Amino acid sequence: MSSKWNIKRDFTKNQFLSLEQSKKSIIKKSAVTAVLLSTVTFNLAFANENNTNDSLQKIYHVYIDNNYIGPVSNEEAVSEVIQTKEKEASTQFKEFDIEAGTNVTIIPEKVFSYQTNDSVTLEKLQEELAVETEAYALQVDGQPIVYFKNQKDYEETLRLLKLEYVTEDQLQQYEKTASTNELPKLEVDETRINEISIQEDISGKETKVNPAKILTPKEAVKFLQTGTLEKELYKVQEGDVLSKIASKHNLKTSELLDLNPDLEVDSLLQIGQEINVTVEKPLVNVQVVYEKVNMEKMDYAKIVEEDDEMFKGEKVVKQEGSYGKKEVTNLITELNGNRVKKAVTDEKVISEPTNRVVVVGTKVVSSRGTGNFAWPTNGGYISSQMGSRWGEFHRGIDIARPSNYDIKASDNGVVTFTGWDGTYGNKIVIDHNNGYETVYAHLSEIKVEVGQVVPQGSLIGIMGSTGRSTGTHLHFEVHENGSYKNPLSYLD
Repeated sequence: MSSKWNIKRDFTKNQFLSLEQSKKSIIKKSAVTAVLLSTVTFNLAFANENNTNDSLQKIYHVYIDNNYIGPVSNEEAVSEVIQTKEKEASTQFKEFDIEAGTNVTIIPEKVFSYQTNDSVTLEKLQEELAVETEAYALQVDGQPIVYFKNQKDYEETLRLLKLEYVTEDQLQQYEKTASTNELPKLEVDETRINEISIQEDISGKETKVNPAKILTPKEAVKFLQTGTLEKELYKVQEGDVLSKIASKHNLKTSELLDLNPDLEVDSLLQIGQEINVTVEKPLVNVQVVYEKVNMEKMDYAKIVEEDDEMFKGEKVVKQEGSYGKKEVTNLITELNGNRVKKAVTDEKVISEPTNRVVVVGTKVVSSRGTGNFAWPTNGGYISSQMGSRWGEFHRGIDIARPSNYDIKASDNGVVTFTGWDGTYGNKIVIDHNNGYETVYAHLSEIKVEVGQVVPQGSLIGIMGSTGRSTGTHLHFEVHENGSYKNPLSYLD
């Protein structure tokens, strides 16, 4: 019989065994003898001290670890069960060296007229007998989590796990430089990996295990990442909605949607449709730390200076702003592919920014006109009078050929209109808040905005030829309480 299981010494003694003596003997060999005594029926007869050992028969008590299986009359039958179990497992797991019965113990004993039920004991042994093979365990914090065929598969699993979050080239470069004390300086837009690590305490250990528990490296990676080898899928039933399905599996609706990217809150569910309800719980966490150098722009300050000689609302750009440049080194930390931290470790200014300086006027001007209207251009002559012209009524005067094309407010007021107006082209209307209103038309540019208070003589636009116009000129109108007035009666 194979030495893989244990055969204890014979219990035979030179005196008769009483029931109590047998009990004490068994207790010394196993903590579970109570099971033996409760399942064994003894037919003992009192005899005198002259009886010999020839009146005793030998039986064999079978244990798996400390679990009592039962008695048999023939230890070879136990051997046959173990060998059969090994043969069956070897056929199923051909690539492994299978062992069975290493935790089986056989204790022989001589007793009076004892009937064993071998078939019951052997059937129970067959059911509870485990097979095992040499394996290599991946331990997390000292606890075995995954089993492999050998240490090579264990190491390959750790490699594949890292490759879930970095490329093959990145891993090779990292391993090449990991032992180097001084890393080369990174140039702008360059990135390198400073760390690839598993956050848990990982170790490997030789062990024995049921071959059915052994995983390939790819299977092991999936299990370590998700905590499961297969997703649990739920089939939609009549009356189901997402919130109900989520609640049934102790999930929030948002979590269920995260597990099923193809679904939305208002998705129409079909009976029989399969929905993933498996929440992945990584057994290990892979951290990758990147070092990256970027060239970043430095924003410029916006400085406003006040000038009491300029009218309020006027502004002049005294100095245009320009961005500066700085070289920034960042450490970016990712956990299982998700960014969890970004920290600046170094900054080097390449060029300082230039402030943008704007001068604004503070001189307050009344929005009420003086009643005296100034000539709205820098010189020029009247090219067309107010009145009947070309079969129509000309509502104002046209001024052409000034010394420059600046158009000025004829009096203090508030701008009430700016923009395109049909035949007028680009037009400005100023309300002088004293019953008068002036209109400036055919402009090429408008320099004011609606609501802006403008003083007499301030620049409001540039002369042009927009709208219905035969040349560059200003069409100028004066209104009094809504009535058209001849501008020449009001202009100084």
